[in-house]
Amino acid sequence: MTPSLNRRHFLGATGAGLLALATGCGSGSGSGMAQPEGKVPAQYSKRQRVVIWYPWAAVPGEAFQRLVTAFNGAQNDIYVEAQYQGSYDETAQKLATAMQARQLPDLCVFSDVTWNKFHLNDTLEPLGSYFSAGSLKPAEYVDQLIAEGTAKNETWWVPFARSTPIFYYNKDLFEAAGLPDRGPKTWSELREWSKAITAQKVGGQNPKLTAYAQVDGDWQFQGTVWQWSGNYSKGLDVTIDTGGAVEAGEWQRKLIHDDKLAYMAQSPKLDFSNGLIATLVESTGALTGITKDSPFKVGTAYLPEETAFGCPTGGGGLSIMAGASKERKQAAFEFLKFVARAENAARWTVETGYLPATKAAMETPEMLKLFDENPNFKKAVDQLPRTKAQDPVRLLVPNANRAIYGGLQKIYADNQPAEAVFKAVGAELRKGVESIRKTVEKHM
Repeated sequence: MTPSLNRRHFLGATGAGLLALATGCGSGSGSGMAQPEGKVPAQYSKRQRVVIWYPWAAVPGEAFQRLVTAFNGAQNDIYVEAQYQGSYDETAQKLATAMQARQLPDLCVFSDVTWNKFHLNDTLEPLGSYFSAGSLKPAEYVDQLIAEGTAKNETWWVPFARSTPIFYYNKDLFEAAGLPDRGPKTWSELREWSKAITAQKVGGQNPKLTAYAQVDGDWQFQGTVWQWSGNYSKGLDVTIDTGGAVEAGEWQRKLIHDDKLAYMAQSPKLDFSNGLIATLVESTGALTGITKDSPFKVGTAYLPEETAFGCPTGGGGLSIMAGASKERKQAAFEFLKFVARAENAARWTVETGYLPATKAAMETPEMLKLFDENPNFKKAVDQLPRTKAQDPVRLLVPNANRAIYGGLQKIYADNQPAEAVFKAVGAELRKGVESIRKTVEKHM
């Protein structure tokens, strides 16, 4: 049976995301949906064509295209065509739309949030039989990361562009302020440093302490909630409107509106590189770009604690679509094997800053050299054993990420109390939980 998605239910009313789940079937169906259109160069015309949709521009997008080119040059049977589709959410939206036209790629890069939506709709190919028959095994991946793409003892999503938030700081500014060359141990300690930091001049003006993302900041805030010993949810029981989650939201609200030390920004990492803020919590996947774009020495550190340590994993991974033909799915798995090779996984990390997806990649000469020459990269890897998967409500409930960062916008921009904001967000998330509870129990 072919994968079945109801577009009206699957896409949000705004057309900007995944708001609800429809029932589908078709894992491993090999139904052979048509591929998206594209142009195959003449020298590859006799090969099996495989289409992959990906969400990266700039540094990671260029690095990914180089990996694809390397694969196409390394063998004579398969041609992979990589098609850029915009952000993770935009890629997922376009995929849902394309399925209505019975046309889909063979491989897709999903975020930690979007892969779950497609898995719950039975539109991803189970990979167990491919691992069993081939040279690549799940055990070759970093245990923590491959586990996050596994459900009911079956693998659906393999790690590739995985990341965690990490703490960035302007080393030059810290030195000028007389501060130690390290990240703060707690958020309270960072606030204690604020007077010395904001007294400095960068480009003729005083920097702010930090900035929070206008969109998608709910991922970073997940770690902040844990740092105040709270949760978005415990299992599917929503807890964002209680305890540490509310305390974390209030701390950030006061830092912006009472202390005047922070603000909401469209691009905090751009503001960091421009010297407008002294510190930043951002993805390890932005490390290469931030280092390149900043005219000062960049430092990295583990995320600060408050009452506890908290750091979520995130980022993207690769899935094969169940609706592709058998031949295309087998060819797609060959590409998964190629990017998992130690030298290729290491190359991807070196060029982008994303975490190494496989254990062997961490031991390559290229990676060890990088760790030695730029300890910032190793800091993210060293932090990885202390991280954990995000609370289930954000990963599984349709549009939960939008509900949470929409609430954060009200705190950051409108000075609304966190307790009232998260009470409304919690009510919305609980409705979402009930819409998917039976499906989650079946699949997860």
